Amino acid sequence: MDHPLPLPVERAIRKLGSDIALARRRRYISQESLAERMGASLSTVRRMEKGDVRVPIHFFGRALHVFGEIQALERLLDTSRDDIGLTLMDERLPKRVRSKPRPPGAL
Repeated sequence: MDHPLPLPVERAIRKLGSDIALARRRRYISQESLAERMGASLSTVRRMEKGDVRVPIHFFGRALHVFGEIQALERLLDTSRDDIGLTLMDERLPKRVRSKPRPPGAL
C-alpha cells in the first residue's frame, strides 16, 4: 500500500537537496565532481539537489561526507537529546525502588 508523502517530509527533503546544491557551489565543486566523489551518477546528484524523494538516503549521507558534514546526519535523532523519549521513559520509572532481600550470610 502506497501512502502519500507528508508535505513537511517533502519540503524537508527538497530543502536538504537545495542546501546540498548551495554547499557544492560555495565550494566550487561541479556536479560531475561531486558525483565522482560520492560514487554516484550525475543524474543521481541532479535528482538529489532537486529534492527527489526517491533518491536513497545514503546518497545524501555520501554528499554530507564529501562536505565534511557527516556528523549532521549522526545527530539527526540523537537519543541522548531525545527529550520526548527521555520524558516518556522517566514517566515509567517506579516511584520507589526496594532492595531485594539478601540471603543469609551474604554481604
